[in-house]
Amino acid sequence: MRLFDIIAVLTGLSAVFSWLNDRYLKLPSTIGLMLIALVFSLVLMLPFPFARELEHEVARMLDSLDLGETLLHGMLGFLLFAGSLHVDLRELAKEKWAIGILASASVMGATVLVGIGSYLVFLALGIDIPVLYCLLFGALVSPTDPVAVLGILKSAHAPKGLEIKMTGESLFNDGVAVVVFVLLASLASGKAPLSLGDTLMLFFTEIAGGLLFGLSLGWIALLMIRRTDSYQVEVMMTLALAMSGYAIAAHAHVSAPIAIVVAGLLIGSYGRVSAVTPETGYRLDDFWELVDEVLNAILFVIIGLEVLAISMTGDLVLAGLFAIPLVLAARLASVGLPVHLMRRFRSFEPGVVSILTWGGLRGGISVALALSLPRGEVRDVILTVTYIVVVFSVLVQGLTLGPLVRAMAARSGGHASP
Repeated sequence: MRLFDIIAVLTGLSAVFSWLNDRYLKLPSTIGLMLIALVFSLVLMLPFPFARELEHEVARMLDSLDLGETLLHGMLGFLLFAGSLHVDLRELAKEKWAIGILASASVMGATVLVGIGSYLVFLALGIDIPVLYCLLFGALVSPTDPVAVLGILKSAHAPKGLEIKMTGESLFNDGVAVVVFVLLASLASGKAPLSLGDTLMLFFTEIAGGLLFGLSLGWIALLMIRRTDSYQVEVMMTLALAMSGYAIAAHAHVSAPIAIVVAGLLIGSYGRVSAVTPETGYRLDDFWELVDEVLNAILFVIIGLEVLAISMTGDLVLAGLFAIPLVLAARLASVGLPVHLMRRFRSFEPGVVSILTWGGLRGGISVALALSLPRGEVRDVILTVTYIVVVFSVLVQGLTLGPLVRAMAARSGGHASP
């Protein structure tokens, strides 16, 4: 299928599914769209006369789309920029140490725990997956997905401090996870192994380089925006920042996700105060909220439809079901230990570990990273297990996060917003 045809079909489905969710289900958009798309996909699997041919066409469209490439080198820059644009950098700075540790050490800890645990699970089920690929699975399911987390947090009404921690972690930890994933993928592909020093230097270069590049790019854009009063030009500047900045960072071998998040935080926090008029600020917000809504809708429709393109054999489904508690347990350990250690120096909101654990949603980034693996039996296993974890995360954890936040608030004697 032609690219235009794919975009047209996905946009049409997203619009119809959004209407159905808004009219009947009234769920948070990410959950509702993914649920409707998943049900639509399952209906296509039924033995109806028209369903088989339609199922084949949808599966062919998804195969042509290449979600890994589309998300990681297309949509992600826009989604991260749109998400970071509405986060107050000054509030984020107050939680910098907690966010930094959760976005780095916790991701690496969860990668190891999930990798070891999944190797044992696969071994017990008679599925032969090399240890390095199990660690790759750990790396791709360890980060919380900013698209899923930010979408759910809008309706969860978590305490402000906790919301900032979760938002900051979700914006930065995918950049760290992508770096870890790339390093492990390089080893798994049989390339010459890097020394420990080279690995640490590459990791530092990617992360620090992304931060510095994002700061530089953001300040340059701010200076240019200050010197124009045309909101069309200012919107174009932010669009170029999200698209061209992401592409340049990727080619410069620094973390593109981190660079775009930092640039978006600068524009959103300082641009509103010193660079744009209130009217331009409203137009900028409207534009990026629309971009965010449309791309979110398309992404979660794709995730729901992706069930048509994966292998759903009994042993793989069982492995996926075992992986759900494993990923949650790794998340609990990887956030619980740092929070316990940090309590010696600072206070945390009641129930913070429980909410961080249950609110650590996985989404499109995990599926995209799984799809980026070389085709073969190992990829099929990891993709199916990843998909099951993501579906559970978005549908079950996403739907119950709000009640959990309210329950924790009630237990502590406080209250959550209705």
